[in-house]
Amino acid sequence: MSSPLGHNKTRVGGVAVDQLKSIIGRVEKLTEEKEGIAADIRDVFAEAKGNGFDVKAIRTIIKLRKQDASEREEAETILHTYCHALGMTPDLFDGEESVA
Repeated sequence: MSSPLGHNKTRVGGVAVDQLKSIIGRVEKLTEEKEGIAADIRDVFAEAKGNGFDVKAIRTIIKLRKQDASEREEAETILHTYCHALGMTPDLFDGEESVA
């Protein structure tokens, strides 16, 4: 009978197994590092909050800085349009006469 991996037996008991173990070990190590970094980030946000900074605003700024200028501008335009449609922002031209 043939093995599920084909006729190449070294893939079952040799290099492929070692490679698989290596990959799993690397992912586990990186996951541990990721958890440590996440804890460090939480500590920085706790420090910011303890110093009176608004953590929600800081998270928003970090999110915005990840975007390029055109993505950020598009998101801000859409947000402004929706807020204006819902009456959440004043119309700067209400009550003013046209200067045309």
